[in-house]
Amino acid sequence: MANMAYCRFQNTLEDLRACSDYLDEADLSEEEKKARKQLINVCQSIVDDAEYLYLDEED
Repeated sequence: MANMAYCRFQNTLEDLRACSDYLDEADLSEEEKKARKQLINVCQSIVDDAEYLYLDEED
């Protein structure tokens, strides 16, 4: 199910933290290995673009 717009970042943050715990998992299917690489690439893109975002808002 897709994330609802009003809690998209909250839900995704929880999921990313869960994935982060298993980045070094060796026992993954080939599809999961591909998805892991794609996820890392997306995260890197977000980090690269972060300087253009308004990230200095209050937490």
